[in-house]
Amino acid sequence: MSPESVVRGYYDAIDAHDYETFAGLLAPDVVHSRPDRTIEGRETLVGFMRDDRPDKRTSHEVHRVYEDGSEAVAEGRLLDSGGEELFEFVDAFSLSDGRITEIRTYTR
Repeated sequence: MSPESVVRGYYDAIDAHDYETFAGLLAPDVVHSRPDRTIEGRETLVGFMRDDRPDKRTSHEVHRVYEDGSEAVAEGRLLDSGGEELFEFVDAFSLSDGRITEIRTYTR
């Protein structure tokens, strides 16, 4: 899979609550650095998305994905269940062997 396909699959799996597919896109030692916390490890990240996110009824509207080798950057918006924008985001991904090893999230 191309980095763009992996990144788009990441958002699709979260939005569909498909945590098995989501886990398959992540390296075991993945690190997700967010403005509010850092989450380390695949099982911890899957558990957070499945059980601990502040609002699980959101969806990601991805406008663009840029890729360069093993790096990809996604620009988009997080929408609430009514389709209203909560915030804009940029996620920077590092990948290895078709799996996400690092995510750095920036919001505004």
